[in-house]
Amino acid sequence: MKLYPAIDLRGGQAVRLYQGDYDQMTVYNPDPVAQARAFRQAGAKYLHVVDLDGAKDDTTANLETIAAIAKEGGLKIEVGGGIRDEERICRYLDLGIHRCILGTIAVRDFDFTARMAQKYGEQIAVGVDMRNGFVAVSGWKELTAEPGVDFCRRCAGAGVKAVIATDISRDGTMEGTNLDLYRELLTIPGLEITASGGIARLEELAALQAMGCHAAILGKSIYTGAIDLAEAVRRYEN
Repeated sequence: MKLYPAIDLRGGQAVRLYQGDYDQMTVYNPDPVAQARAFRQAGAKYLHVVDLDGAKDDTTANLETIAAIAKEGGLKIEVGGGIRDEERICRYLDLGIHRCILGTIAVRDFDFTARMAQKYGEQIAVGVDMRNGFVAVSGWKELTAEPGVDFCRRCAGAGVKAVIATDISRDGTMEGTNLDLYRELLTIPGLEITASGGIARLEELAALQAMGCHAAILGKSIYTGAIDLAEAVRRYEN
């Protein structure tokens, strides 16, 4: 299983939201480049970066910060947040970003997402954010009428190789991740599943690894020290 420590960017700082609420934000590091370096020094090989401003406002507000993180080297980086056209995909890939995550656009323009998945293959993932089981878009502010699991099946049918699934109600809460959700998603053939949101204990990583999850994203748990990233990498990363 791959482990992705997370850096969520807002205003050029590394922050965490509580249940996706922009009004409940904690700044953990004003220097995201230094934070990425610390993750690498702890043994991380991968990094999950979200441009929260981009997700909310449809911009590339934190592009320069992401470019600086990528320039550091040593980490395979996936980026999401505000990536809603092919030009932005190309801009990130040109920076050396390993994979772009399509979120809102995957729902708004499914045909575009299918084309990008077929064109760029493993360099594209779809971020499926769910609240009460339904897909949420626009920085988690809007709830759609489509169940998240159904949408993931539709993605797999369109050739998407990887889904990053987040239960928003668990994100940033330290209450534990939604293991039942990932157990169900892992029944979808041909889809790599990354678990995201609420992972608070090493035992949850063990459970995700045992059920065959491709990857897990660690956020608040490593910032607060509830999970030691170096120990997690030693124990659970392939």
